[in-house]
Amino acid sequence: MGLVKAPQSLVMAIACVALACGQDSRQAASVPRVRPGIEVLLEDSLHLVENIRVGLITNHTGVDRAGRSTIDRLAGAEAVDLVALFSPEHGIRGTAEAGERIGDGHDAVTGLPVHSLYGSTLKPTPEDLQGLEALLFDIQDIGSRYYTYVSTMALGMEAAGEAGIPFIVLDRPNPIGGTRVQGNVLSAAFSSMVGMYPVPMRHGMTPGELARMFVGEFGLKVELHVVPADGWERGMAFDDTGLPWIGPSPNMPSITSASHYVGTCLFEGTNLSVARGTDRPFQQIGAPWLDGALMADRLGEYEFEGVRFEAVTFTPKSPGDGKFDGEAVHGVRLVELDEGYDPTLAMVAMLVEARRMSGENWRWRESHFDLLAGTDRLRLGVEEGRTVQEIREGWDTALAAFVRMRERYLVYP
Repeated sequence: MGLVKAPQSLVMAIACVALACGQDSRQAASVPRVRPGIEVLLEDSLHLVENIRVGLITNHTGVDRAGRSTIDRLAGAEAVDLVALFSPEHGIRGTAEAGERIGDGHDAVTGLPVHSLYGSTLKPTPEDLQGLEALLFDIQDIGSRYYTYVSTMALGMEAAGEAGIPFIVLDRPNPIGGTRVQGNVLSAAFSSMVGMYPVPMRHGMTPGELARMFVGEFGLKVELHVVPADGWERGMAFDDTGLPWIGPSPNMPSITSASHYVGTCLFEGTNLSVARGTDRPFQQIGAPWLDGALMADRLGEYEFEGVRFEAVTFTPKSPGDGKFDGEAVHGVRLVELDEGYDPTLAMVAMLVEARRMSGENWRWRESHFDLLAGTDRLRLGVEEGRTVQEIREGWDTALAAFVRMRERYLVYP
């Protein structure tokens, strides 16, 4: 399991004097501080792919600091022979809705074949990998367990191991940070594409770190190389990386949505809206029958740290989940105030209160909810009328064990 050593972080070359540094310091702040794995590979670690035939698992988020596609960067590198592409959920350009099956095709720019990993198969086939000498991965994850990209990475690692070729992760920052670890740890009985291994809802790890853990703890057998994102630090806000934010899926337009998604995604397993089809998906939840003001008041009584609940009305337009298209939806919007915010804790309270207020209007999508939750205990606890603390019983102990385990696989300070 190889970790490519990156050089020291970029040193900003813009200087300013004490009396005239306002404009210059703003310019300095805009200089990208982090080199993503694709740049480190081509500039410092080309030996990993030099003069061999490679395949690439990627989508529209695989770009360098200037926004240039990893596909184009590799295809244009004389020493690299890029021969095949593999696309995850949402497709190679990220335009397909959640759960929409993707077909095979060809890349419009390079003409390379694109093998879908979210259609008739979720894992590269031996035929897909025939003739390849390495398989690369470059996709921006969002830092939550229930997002299929790292599951696609794990299946790609498994296929590469079976084919006897190296798997290379071109790493990227965790956009919601690498310090906070929150939520429950998935139970192995509920493994799926939205949560394959026993990690928490918010794991605080990069794809490369997760890949190292998958090999070290969960039995994946492959020659793994992680090309780090040079300059990233665990506590760094994504805005400070200087990297462009590209929504990884149609309803993930911002870091704000990604931060709340860690909690609000669970409402996908109910008949409530998560505000798909609005400009603030996953930042708010609701239903036509709810009293948003009352719900905000009830949630405020929990006095959770770092978050405020605001009553809101929104109208989804052509939502990908089909919930309440064109209807006025009443509910709450979450506003993060500081790093004390735990979206998984807020989620449990919102489930408790929304279930209580919905009465006969409430519906579970049981199988989907339990796969997202990584257990059926959360759903059953809400149905039984348990308190938030009763529902969360055991979470902190499992989190502490996970945090101890993950220390062996962390790459960044």
